[in-house]
Amino acid sequence: MSHHDEHDENDYDFRRIEARWAPVWEELAPFSTSDAPESKPRKYILDMFPYPSGDLHMGHAEVYALGDIVARYWRQRGFTVLHPIGWDSFGLPAENAAIKRGADPREWTYENIEQQKASMKRYAASFDWDRVLHTSDPEYYRWNQWLFLEMYKKGLAYRKDSWVNWDPVDQTVLANEQVLPDGTSDRSGAVVVKKKLTQWYFKITDYADRLLDDLNQLEGSWPAKVLSMQRNWIGRSVGADVDFVIEGHEAPVTVFTTRPDTLFGATFMVVAPDSDLAAELASGSTPEVRAAFQDYLEQAQKKSEIDRQDATRDKTGVFLDRWAINPVSGERIPVWAADYVLADYGHGAIMAVPAHDQRDLDFARTYDLPIRMVVDTTAPMTGTIPVITEEMLNEEPPTIDPAITGEALTGDGRLINSGPLDGLSKSNAIKRAIELLEERGTGRASKTYRLRDWLISRQRYWGTPIPIMYTEDGEEVPLEQDALPLELPWEKGMDLKPKGTSPLGGLEEWVATTTPDGRPARRDTDTMDTFVDSSWYFLRFLDPRDSTKAFDPAQAEKWAPVDQYIGGVEHAILHLLYARFITKVLFDLGYVSFTEPFSALLNQGMVILDGAKMSKSKGNLVYFTEELDRFGVDAVRLTMAFAGPPEDDIDWADVSVTGSQKFLARAWRLSGEVTAPVGADPETGDTALRRVTHKYLSEVPGLIEAFKFNVGVARTMELVNAIRKAIDSGPGAGDPAVREAVEVVAVGLSLYAPHTADDMWQRLGHFDGTKETLVAFAGWRKADPLLLVEDQVTAVVQVDGKVRDRLEVSPKIGNDELEALARASAAVQRAIGDREIAQVIARAPRVVNIATKK
Repeated sequence: MSHHDEHDENDYDFRRIEARWAPVWEELAPFSTSDAPESKPRKYILDMFPYPSGDLHMGHAEVYALGDIVARYWRQRGFTVLHPIGWDSFGLPAENAAIKRGADPREWTYENIEQQKASMKRYAASFDWDRVLHTSDPEYYRWNQWLFLEMYKKGLAYRKDSWVNWDPVDQTVLANEQVLPDGTSDRSGAVVVKKKLTQWYFKITDYADRLLDDLNQLEGSWPAKVLSMQRNWIGRSVGADVDFVIEGHEAPVTVFTTRPDTLFGATFMVVAPDSDLAAELASGSTPEVRAAFQDYLEQAQKKSEIDRQDATRDKTGVFLDRWAINPVSGERIPVWAADYVLADYGHGAIMAVPAHDQRDLDFARTYDLPIRMVVDTTAPMTGTIPVITEEMLNEEPPTIDPAITGEALTGDGRLINSGPLDGLSKSNAIKRAIELLEERGTGRASKTYRLRDWLISRQRYWGTPIPIMYTEDGEEVPLEQDALPLELPWEKGMDLKPKGTSPLGGLEEWVATTTPDGRPARRDTDTMDTFVDSSWYFLRFLDPRDSTKAFDPAQAEKWAPVDQYIGGVEHAILHLLYARFITKVLFDLGYVSFTEPFSALLNQGMVILDGAKMSKSKGNLVYFTEELDRFGVDAVRLTMAFAGPPEDDIDWADVSVTGSQKFLARAWRLSGEVTAPVGADPETGDTALRRVTHKYLSEVPGLIEAFKFNVGVARTMELVNAIRKAIDSGPGAGDPAVREAVEVVAVGLSLYAPHTADDMWQRLGHFDGTKETLVAFAGWRKADPLLLVEDQVTAVVQVDGKVRDRLEVSPKIGNDELEALARASAAVQRAIGDREIAQVIARAPRVVNIATKK
């Protein structure tokens, strides 16, 4: 295909078409929403914003194609659509790249943003380019600092010393969520170690119940898998807090249990070796115990949480030579430290009921501790009396005693050996046990969660500085609002190499400061977790240039929450959980009137190649810009939509981009063949074609709203085939129904292939150079209900389960008439031959089943 100007106007040349429309859109800025009329309904469609490492890749190509279908669809339905884009531009990759090159991380970041931005514009996603934000701009991160200070005032941001997950390669703290199940870092791949540091936390646990219960509002509009991942992550358990007195230890120790009914079976107590309690108990013991405990603690700290919770491994522990009192039986029970208990579960101590908990049983058998059965799991749970036979009386009953079998009894049953609880079923015994504890003042009903507070301190440079300073006597002094933003300093030759403390600590002029009342102070040298940036960015899009506030509550009232959020399932837990938490905090502070940030969520699959994830190391990368150069933007976008349901992975080896290209050429050619004038009355045209067109108009909206984009594309292909047939062997190109159908194709294609669609629209005589006359704003036509009534349907005739004929009949046909037609069919008579008919079932107007005698 030549690229000079003497080519045939009827050749589909995607390069020429892209070159024609890109400057038009650039000039008209059609998707800006700054002048949105109050009268029109609104939709907020948001794609997860990208991290600027290198150019866009095929994963971006998918998410931005799918998000754009949704945004363009709602515009065609008459909504003003807010569809913004920005960059999640703080974080480690920029810092690591800067360290490698000895450069300023800003340069790397903003160069990548420019490259990605150019690719996005080329890709023709319908973004509002007036609202771009970058989280690494001081104009953005000053509002992270504002949010931090608001939470600090409310007691939701606090500092504490604690054991943290330390990445020895990246030399920074990791949130629990960033430690993979095998105990390695999700960033560097190094084995994570524990280290004690003073860190900042957000008190997300205060919101655990709301974060869990509000998921019910999202049933049906978020993927079920994501809802269950969120529920498991929060991990609520209901039970009781029980106070155990430890001899020689002043304050009672509280233990959380989901099974207070088994208290009479608690024969020892276990504390986590890395808890403050274990250290206190050991220090009050003998020198031998102290030494043994110290050795054991060092061993425990080398293990990952996953190892420690592995139920199958051998149990180890150390006796602290201390005794506790069982609060219901008064019995003295020994206190041990063992690493199968975690310091941050419940209160870091458990009551061990070895007969009814497998890990406690394994531990008790290893160290020869008492095992007492308190639930008879063989007891019938109904009132019936078992029939006892002669044989049963002579047989030894099989033993179920865990001390002998080594198998804990975890099932339901009736309570035994439990004083006032004897004979009760589990659920009644739990209620009664809690009442007993409350009467004696030694316990109460309680809940615990798997969720931990959100650790936000990072020992790295490229993030939001924490707006707190410390006086010489350790007082925390928050910055005043008018001192924001506290900007990141940059000095030529600054050393960003990770060294266990933040690189900011090396800049003495920046660290040394004075409080508003003139006392010498030092700044916090950590920066915030970049998940803080993305926890509220959807609100900043409402006006990213506002220098007076993070966002305007009146604008939030108009646009938010986000109607449709689109992005990868890899963010199913953390990012979504944090955004939900911050939204609830902003609701409590009175800044927003909703409690969930994203009303609906669509997770797209991955783009893979030959069944494998694409990666540089595998050498199986498909480059985004190369695919655009080769096939054109529209063909790549259409392929993404047509490949299958959005949540499935797309194997780029299995799709046909050439097929998409050929289809677009077929559709585009139609727009040059229409000869009926603009505005010709379609009602004077061919009814058969109009039926196909109006069926398309009535079906496609439901498909798009159900994310069946691939079926939407297939319906468009069917309509194009029907038009081709009408032009070549039907009423011809001058029929007004042909014009109507081609116009409908252009509007339908505008969701997937904007360049081709606008070009068709112009060739059909509609574009006059103004924004309003672009195909994106043509509007989805209403289907004519009269054209949707089928005047014929296809009835299928089966003989002995095999389809033998298809009959075109009226939708109003009755069963008898349908049966008579079926029996008269030559094909059916041949199939029956000389067999006798046993039964005929007619279900008008769709099917007739004829069964013959065997």
